[in-house]
Amino acid sequence: MLAPPVAGCCLAGIGPSAARAPHPPPIFTSQAQVGAARVVVGEAGEPAGSRGIPAPAASLDQGEPGAHRALLCGYYGEHNLGDDALLEVLLSQLPAGWEPLVTARDQGMVQRRFGVATTDRRSLAGVLRALAQCEALVLGGGSLLQDSTSFKSLLYYAALIVAARLQGKPVGLWGQGLGPLRRRRSQLLVRALLPLAGAISWRDPASAALAAGWGVKAVVGSDPVWGLEARTWQGRGGPIVLCWRPVAQLKGEDWRPYLQMLDQLAAAADRSVLWLPFHQEQDRGLLATLHGRGLVPPRLMERSRELVVADPEVALEHFAGASLVVAMRLHGLILAALAGAPCAALSYDPKVAAAAAAIGCPCQVLGEPLHPGLLDTWRRTLDHPPEARRLALLRQEAQTHRLELERLLGRQSRLQQDRDSAA
Repeated sequence: MLAPPVAGCCLAGIGPSAARAPHPPPIFTSQAQVGAARVVVGEAGEPAGSRGIPAPAASLDQGEPGAHRALLCGYYGEHNLGDDALLEVLLSQLPAGWEPLVTARDQGMVQRRFGVATTDRRSLAGVLRALAQCEALVLGGGSLLQDSTSFKSLLYYAALIVAARLQGKPVGLWGQGLGPLRRRRSQLLVRALLPLAGAISWRDPASAALAAGWGVKAVVGSDPVWGLEARTWQGRGGPIVLCWRPVAQLKGEDWRPYLQMLDQLAAAADRSVLWLPFHQEQDRGLLATLHGRGLVPPRLMERSRELVVADPEVALEHFAGASLVVAMRLHGLILAALAGAPCAALSYDPKVAAAAAAIGCPCQVLGEPLHPGLLDTWRRTLDHPPEARRLALLRQEAQTHRLELERLLGRQSRLQQDRDSAA
């Protein structure tokens, strides 16, 4: 099915009546396969576009005198450009007088890139100790209240929310998606958790509708990543950029028709093809894997190379110079549109199809019959950027999350000031 570029199309069930399958584990193991493809990297093996290292972050027991501290929880430090972009926006939206403490897997990377204090996100005990040193809890971006990763993951975030409220600290759900929630017990748990949040902003109407059905009404904005600074597109005649990932819907020969269409498109337009992995551990080496399985046409392989970047800002620069971005990754699609680039989606998840509909770009839903006009659609999209008015509206809607965050933390700042005055 080729989804039409009309706002609101391709929204699929997120919720009890239409829960989608959990995200599958990666089909390909990437790191061992990188050598088979050409990879563009910077000096000393660092991915192209790595930033300089700022001053070390403060330790957990340090901070500016009089500053408040918020614990920011998310899928940070996982070498995923999309989550890095979410953190960048969240940090930029923290009100004055607030300092972040960020949960992260690769704490060193997050400290170097953002100059913030961190705690190990994989240690619930450690995160709870960090929470005790903070005045507010913010679950930042993505879909954290879901059980497709595991029910244990949902319990992790539930424990943080309950602990914060028992300590009298406010909880904010910032730019969140809700679900999928495949288990009945997950739905009951989240239904009980949502009223504990002092401020909620959803990133999509489907999440807001599910919560409203449970009696919890909250504001809806576009994905927070739309809050990054836009770029000026200068990619006419430039390369085709891919943000592809291993997905359950494409196994073995299922990849071949997409690769053949890409080969025809690149050859007819005489364009090079850049494979830009958004998740270093899941996506890197996909070109090498497909080539090793004999699925990449030789002509396409000659035009292709893998481009590894460590920074969403550098990804934006490459998108701004692209004649077409074909994305499977949600935030790859959003960053491409932010750069003003012509874009098309291959949707493995309803959130990708919903984003494509909002942008007004073509979308092929993976796992459904291949649309016979997909190649012609890509040809028409090449060198033709999306409608600027749509993009401006999406950027404006992303400010919803800033306002809710300011409301939550501003109220907490005033309460703390009142306590200090009374003491």
